[in-house]
Amino acid sequence: MRRFPVYAPKLIAKHVRIFASGAIWVKDLGVLHFKQGQLLMPRWCRPRVKQAISEMNSLISLSKEPVFCS
Repeated sequence: MRRFPVYAPKLIAKHVRIFASGAIWVKDLGVLHFKQGQLLMPRWCRPRVKQAISEMNSLISLSKEPVFCS
């Protein structure tokens, strides 16, 4: 389990994308589980945690899309 002492969405998204499954701990959010490169939404959680997971999952999906340069 990796620990993130600060909420850094881009760094967390990069970690989730690379390792694909596992768990992380983020200060002020707690333990977050991820599977298949996406953070899993807990059944019961605070609104701040839901917002953070949604934000990080959108960052992950954006970074998975190929970027074409002309």
